[in-house]
Amino acid sequence: MKRLVIAAVILASAHSGTGVARAGEISLTQATIKAADGSEVPVEIATPAGTGPFPPVLFIHAKRGYEGDERAHVRELAEQGFLVVAPDWQSGRFIERWPSAHNPDTELDVEAGLDYLKALPNACKQPVGVVGLSRGPYYAIRLAAKRGADLATIVSYYGHMQNPNAPEPDQLFRIAPEITQITTPMLFLIGDADYELRRMNGGRAFYALWERGVPVEWQEYPMARRAFDFRPDQTPEEKVAARHARERAKNWLTKWMRLTPDMRCR
Repeated sequence: MKRLVIAAVILASAHSGTGVARAGEISLTQATIKAADGSEVPVEIATPAGTGPFPPVLFIHAKRGYEGDERAHVRELAEQGFLVVAPDWQSGRFIERWPSAHNPDTELDVEAGLDYLKALPNACKQPVGVVGLSRGPYYAIRLAAKRGADLATIVSYYGHMQNPNAPEPDQLFRIAPEITQITTPMLFLIGDADYELRRMNGGRAFYALWERGVPVEWQEYPMARRAFDFRPDQTPEEKVAARHARERAKNWLTKWMRLTPDMRCR
């Protein structure tokens, strides 16, 4: 595939200290690929224990960057049985943490991650699931509008449903136009103490998808704030919400990726 070039061999596993996982353990490895514009994209790959092929999931991180909490989430997905690829759309382009503006070029990095995931020999040959955090679901809906046939479903953790570069009236009163185009099933996971604008945009997206007949569900967690699933000052309620969200996400991915009860592709 021309737009996907492996630029480095897989590096040492961050879990076991070697590039080879021991029996019964997941493998966490790194590689560098290239986007369509030639930009280098670091990716992390989490491989379940056992033998594949495995159901493929693309993980899209938030604008805070790809760090330990994101790595832990990717590991959890692999422990559930998913083969996960997480492209780092920031560090390869030397983008600082917490960028306010959206850089459209970084969408090429996420798409390169999708191509890399689909090309892995131990990935099931089927549409992939997507798990995105905060800014990540905006990338997911953009990708679904462009390559919907390659995506089975999206799990949105407190996702942004509007272009961050859109003017204020659009931020306040409208959703991203991609929402009116996509048919990819979507699960929304968000806390009721999240920012009002995020809940409003997400709610509008939920209704817009439902009215068009797109499979969609909205899970709102009482007393849960932004990033309820990993924030360092988690309340007892947020800890429960995080466990519930992980289980809801797994069940949603399993349903729309049409997996067997033992997490195998059909």
